Amino acid sequence: MANSLFTFEPFDFGASPDVHDSFQGFYSEKNNRFLEAGDWELLNDLCYDSGIDENALQKRIPTSQYDQQQKPLFSKPDGLFLPCKEPLYLDSAMFKPEVVETVKEKPHPSSLIAAQELSNYYRSGVKKMKREELVEHGREEAVACLNSRRFSTEEVIRVAGAKYIQFSTQRREEYFMFKLPFDPTLSVLTVEESNEVELAHLLLASAEKVGLQQFDQAIKLLAQCDFLSSRTGTPVQRVVYHFAAALRERINRQTGRIRPKELQKVFDVEEAMMTPQPTLVSLQQILPFANVTQFAGIQAIVENAGSARKVHLIDLGVKSGTPWTVLMQAFASRHGSLLDLLKITFVGTKCREKIEDTAKRLASFAQSMGLPFSFNIVMLSDMNDLREDLFDIKSDEFLAIYAHLVLRNMLYQPDRLETLMTVIRKLKPCIMVVAEVEANHNSPSFVNRFIESLFFYGTFFDCLEACMDRANHDRMVAEAIYLGEGIRNTVIFEGHERTVRNVGIDVWRAFFARFGLVETELSESSLYQASLVLKQFPIRRFCTLEMNGKCLLAGWKGTPIHSLSVWKFQ
Repeated sequence: MANSLFTFEPFDFGASPDVHDSFQGFYSEKNNRFLEAGDWELLNDLCYDSGIDENALQKRIPTSQYDQQQKPLFSKPDGLFLPCKEPLYLDSAMFKPEVVETVKEKPHPSSLIAAQELSNYYRSGVKKMKREELVEHGREEAVACLNSRRFSTEEVIRVAGAKYIQFSTQRREEYFMFKLPFDPTLSVLTVEESNEVELAHLLLASAEKVGLQQFDQAIKLLAQCDFLSSRTGTPVQRVVYHFAAALRERINRQTGRIRPKELQKVFDVEEAMMTPQPTLVSLQQILPFANVTQFAGIQAIVENAGSARKVHLIDLGVKSGTPWTVLMQAFASRHGSLLDLLKITFVGTKCREKIEDTAKRLASFAQSMGLPFSFNIVMLSDMNDLREDLFDIKSDEFLAIYAHLVLRNMLYQPDRLETLMTVIRKLKPCIMVVAEVEANHNSPSFVNRFIESLFFYGTFFDCLEACMDRANHDRMVAEAIYLGEGIRNTVIFEGHERTVRNVGIDVWRAFFARFGLVETELSESSLYQASLVLKQFPIRRFCTLEMNGKCLLAGWKGTPIHSLSVWKFQ
């Protein structure tokens, strides 16, 4: 009986059981969220006075108590690595929109489905702006130069989607006719924003043609995208630049225009993140999302460990090891109950030398703190080879599993993920802390995946605009490599070649339930740590902390970026 309880059919990590070939079909499933006329007044004031969701969090966080009694875990990692200061100057074309001549043809039936999906996505964004729980969290001089009345990248894409719907459904010959049901609101758009809407409109049309394998028409539209976009321009221009390049490469691969020997080598983002590169360190110092989930997760481990004398951590995705230095400081300063041993087991499938270097640095740091420390490395060629007996688990240890942005890397190989979770269940940890990207990039439908990815990465590009100059070297590297490779992989590839995948917390909940995992509440001190970390960042005015059930979501202007959840086995 026990065995049959955990014998399952393969879990479907796809976004939806329905697969659409066009934009309208995808948008029709966004809970019928098209814009009411009354909502347009909200767009007259586009200032995002957002921040921590105080309605959801403040009731649970006695701030004054923690300010007085609790030593914060957070310490800003200044001085670890010096980012490159030499800017990368690239040519930027003037932004001059050009009308595209279109073939007078009857709209493809599937494009009618696409328009409805875009309408629902558009409406959801306006309703998001209406939420009362997003409150102002300080006004910083560091972001004073950001025009608060300017449309965000996400909003530009939503308006473009609404325009695309009208173009697709009414079969207009005039490509850029702007007679939408909500015309009055278009007056709030600046000339630049109107041009950006046209550019995003072109990108959506290009993607639709690619999805329908109408490559000749797609190439013509992409030529316009190339002319109007720029990797050094506005966030909309930059994100369109990278998505258009990915669409063009998808066309070239599917039409055989790229020979196998000419294929670009895939950049391994996860491997690069194991070494603190200057660009990564720079991003860590200005973007709060990963820091928020890291420190709140560490606080959850410290609290649940209580007065345990031996603590054993299993790190499923070791990177630089910085979070564990914070954990060591917390345990070293614990009053009345010093640790007899802190043991960390690192699990990896590549880069053993980098993992060993990280472990040795942590051992040296622990020694400087006077903390008894040991480490072990479980190195596998394949996660399917993972076994319970590879871990040295003692009965008197507090055992915690830490999975920070790592489970998503196995979504394209679900059997590996099943193996991992089966072994973890047998280990019977006291707690499992999971941080993931809160997005849905795993749909088997190209159209669904493209739209979700465009909104997600558009939000990230918008975030970088708020905190880095457009010619900043680290920003250029981040957009071209770390974000750009995610865009390429999501747009270009299918099947096992598509390794960059993300799913939302609801999908993870369904998956974890199969293994007897139960989600637990994040404590008040964990939520306090999250808010404390966020306060260290100049762009906090535009960042949001919200609760999705028992899960914490860290986001940008209300759009979730990362999630943090804590789990225990039944």
